[in-house]
Amino acid sequence: MTGNSGSGEGGGQANQMWGGRFAEGPSAIMREINASIPFDKAMWRQDIAASKAHVSMLGKQGIVSADDMKLISGGLDQVAAEYEANGVPENWDLEDIHMVTEDRLTQLIGAAAGRLHTARSRNDQVATDFRLWVRDAMDQAEAGLLQLQMALVTRAGENADSIMPGFTHLQTAQPVTLGHHLMAYYEMFRRDRSRFADARARMNECPLGSAALAGTGFPLDRDSTADALGFDKPTDNSLDAVSDRDFALDYLQAAAQCSLHLSRLAEEMIIWASQPFGFVRMPDTLSTGSSIMPQKKNPDAAELVRGHAGRIVGCLTSLMVTMKGLPLAYSKDMQDDKPPVFEAASLLALSIAAMTGMVADATFRTDRMRQAAELGYATATDLADWLVRQADIPFREAHHITGAAVKLAESKGVALDQLSLAELKAIDARIDEHVYDALSVEASVAARCSHGGTAPSEVTKRVVEAKQVLGLNELGEQGS
Repeated sequence: MTGNSGSGEGGGQANQMWGGRFAEGPSAIMREINASIPFDKAMWRQDIAASKAHVSMLGKQGIVSADDMKLISGGLDQVAAEYEANGVPENWDLEDIHMVTEDRLTQLIGAAAGRLHTARSRNDQVATDFRLWVRDAMDQAEAGLLQLQMALVTRAGENADSIMPGFTHLQTAQPVTLGHHLMAYYEMFRRDRSRFADARARMNECPLGSAALAGTGFPLDRDSTADALGFDKPTDNSLDAVSDRDFALDYLQAAAQCSLHLSRLAEEMIIWASQPFGFVRMPDTLSTGSSIMPQKKNPDAAELVRGHAGRIVGCLTSLMVTMKGLPLAYSKDMQDDKPPVFEAASLLALSIAAMTGMVADATFRTDRMRQAAELGYATATDLADWLVRQADIPFREAHHITGAAVKLAESKGVALDQLSLAELKAIDARIDEHVYDALSVEASVAARCSHGGTAPSEVTKRVVEAKQVLGLNELGEQGS
């Protein structure tokens, strides 16, 4: 076979791996470009698990003896214990994690180790290992996002009625509540979790037993190995099974989308932490100082999360370009499938953890937020709405009247609710004293009580629903 993490059909070192076809071993350049052990050693747990499932099935099917099955399985446990204690040795002559493990197994138990590779190729071996690794990464992302959602929901519940300016174009638009704002990110991460869940369900088929590309003549029980490794079923086409990397692309697409949401939240925290805004004090544990300016408290963790999004999107692009023109079945280009996935998974896990800590431990300056909400004539739309509801004025006309009121308030340097009734009546005689009930920021947010709106009553409903979905109790703690 032409293995994914390495190359060649058989086992052993250097030219022995290639058998009699090649008289000489690889050159130093070929050795270096061919070896994947520096990065694919990350899959050692998955490789051991898949090998144990495979040899167990071989034993049950009578393809290898019961004694050899036990010997191999016990040897694999010993190899795993060594890796856990000391790490995986990087033997570049052995190329990849599969051959490094098989070589060490041979040292431990002798010739019986050679029976492990019966009825499999490194093509289906690595396809299985990589799926297992990506599945674990999906589970890790989902678990991390759950914690981030819990932090968002908890803080949203604390601030269901904390008023802040809502923005469009980063210009003050209408008053909203901080709880409503935080719950918007809860929704984004809810969709991210669903993307990982969808991708996980789609990829949960086991390639093991597809061999190099055409299947095998041995009487395998592929359902048994699939079940042992937690897959729903074996793959149905051996060519597709060894050449498919859609599961990795699905993971990266979900990770890239998630990273964009994390970056947006990070960007807002950066803006809010700046002195002109002063909406939030970042936790000291996720900030740094300046080497020259002692007054500085830099939101470096948030900035790095923002930067990581670009790298994760780059990882997705990298693998898409690698896979775009490959013929069936396996090509050596696919050895480059793992570094972008490994990098993205590491960056995503860090970003999720950083933003979870930031949301949980930030100090929100709700006093500053409320003051800012009163600036920029954020209740102008409420004046227009009041004219529509109370004076039966068409909205376009109400919009024009409100614009005139804003212009007058701006010229006088006052808020809308500080204009006198006489001044408002001079703009339109249909305005009466009841208009002031609509012009405060409290009245503005309270009026937005449509489903999903920013009214504190609506935000509280959404928080209660989210806590039920997440399994949080009234104290914001996850139940058993």
